[in-house]
Amino acid sequence: MEKVYVFGHMNPDTDSVCAAINLANLKRSLGIQAEERVLGPINKETKFVLDYFKVKEPKYLNDTKLRIKDIKYRKNCFLSEYTSIKDVYDYMLKVNTTAVAIVNNEKQLVNLITAKDILKRILYPESDELRTSYQNLINTLSGEEIVHIDDEICGKVTAASFAHSTFESQIELGRDDILIVGDRHYIIELGIKSKVKLIIIIGAAQIKKEHIKEAKKNRVNIIRTNLKSFETARLIVYSNYIKNILNKKEPYYVHDKDCYDDFIQWSAPLKIDSFPVVDKTGKCLGLLRKSEIDKLNKRKVILVDHNEPEQSAIGLDEAEIVEIVDHHRIGRVSTNQPINFRNMTVGSTNTILYYLYQENGVKISRETAGLMMSGIISDTLFLKSPTTTEKDSKVVKSLSKICKVKPEKYAMEMFKAGTSLDGLTKEEIVTGDLKTFEVSSSKISVSQVFTMDYESILSSVNDYLNVIEKEKMDNKVDNFIFVITDIVNDGSYILYDKSSTEIVKRAFGMKKVEEGFFVDGVVSRKKQIVPSIIDALEN
Repeated sequence: MEKVYVFGHMNPDTDSVCAAINLANLKRSLGIQAEERVLGPINKETKFVLDYFKVKEPKYLNDTKLRIKDIKYRKNCFLSEYTSIKDVYDYMLKVNTTAVAIVNNEKQLVNLITAKDILKRILYPESDELRTSYQNLINTLSGEEIVHIDDEICGKVTAASFAHSTFESQIELGRDDILIVGDRHYIIELGIKSKVKLIIIIGAAQIKKEHIKEAKKNRVNIIRTNLKSFETARLIVYSNYIKNILNKKEPYYVHDKDCYDDFIQWSAPLKIDSFPVVDKTGKCLGLLRKSEIDKLNKRKVILVDHNEPEQSAIGLDEAEIVEIVDHHRIGRVSTNQPINFRNMTVGSTNTILYYLYQENGVKISRETAGLMMSGIISDTLFLKSPTTTEKDSKVVKSLSKICKVKPEKYAMEMFKAGTSLDGLTKEEIVTGDLKTFEVSSSKISVSQVFTMDYESILSSVNDYLNVIEKEKMDNKVDNFIFVITDIVNDGSYILYDKSSTEIVKRAFGMKKVEEGFFVDGVVSRKKQIVPSIIDALEN
């Protein structure tokens, strides 16, 4: 079963984080492998909530871009560097590939070998030395074990093709020799006395018992094969370790977490089809062949508390959106196929989550109830926001009984913890809860901070205006409005970039405005501020 990532918007607030946790928990209860994530650091209020109900903070999700690990590549398509050339080539034929990754004993990538490389190095060998294992020789020559002393066999191959007197006078045998011989017992005896590394008896010839005994004494390995002299001499080279013929240049490879688009771009100029896939430690995972890329396993995601791409994860267009649960206006989001889209006119996404739990018959635990209630209290300013509905109020009452928390007292503690500006830079205050919208071909950012200490911001208006202008330029938006909401006096102070003066006038019905003016009763970005700005931009 594929994993589904559940996350809120890129500037996480309490409602979006709690909704992601609660929906992922619901999906897991229904047998779906869901995992809650956040797209940015959580704020103080949300941290207070998670700590209060002892719930673990979700992991950070950098983006939803398609990665190499999401592509259908050849998993575990690699062989040990101690595999014989013959076995490597046979493997290529078996799995229908022209290349295979070569790894060491720890499965770390060593290099890549292709069928073309094998052919080239067999036809034009760089050395006449054999370096392999006893078992590789047995497998390659379809041989029989007679005397097995050494696991590794290294040496130069000599075939006994002369008469024994000529052979003895012209060939000097030693420990670094591998002798191919038939039923010529004198030469077999000579090889054993010379303590050669290995004797290969061809044609299934018999060997004397005393020769076997002497071979063990002199630590001479012996293998017997049914093959003839020519076949043995031809095939023995294929028993070499594949490491002996690897290219000395470092291979091109790709990390499993590399972005697919980046890989396609940098690999385009290369006349290479096969790329080993490795993890961050260099461990080989398999082989990616560009000619075989036909299936992309897009990341499956569920969006909560937002549905606009501008507010969502980087690379959302490369992911597969399977569901959306939101209480905001429906934006420009699009999908390739029908999905479950739950959108309700309520004050919080967690109100919708409460009904989803009810509909699916899943019991709401104390922790889940606490997170749901916190999300609703946060997004409705404890049921005072104009976005608040009767459903929100009823759900908070029900949830407070489950989590056994008095909502009035808890709300004040939560707001106090969340609205403290201590330790935050002006940039962090301005961008902490930022959402960007596209309206009539214009991009506008609306940032909001809830605080009981609005005076500390208004006393440094010019500094905040500089931050606003910088953020506007850095994010390439046309307008930037910063809303400082006073949760005690039920209203907001408005700061804006220089070019937004007329828009702000029209949005709030003012003939004259100045930086930091107060709008009584305006606290909701979703229901009051953004709709007014949209009307001002479109009219």
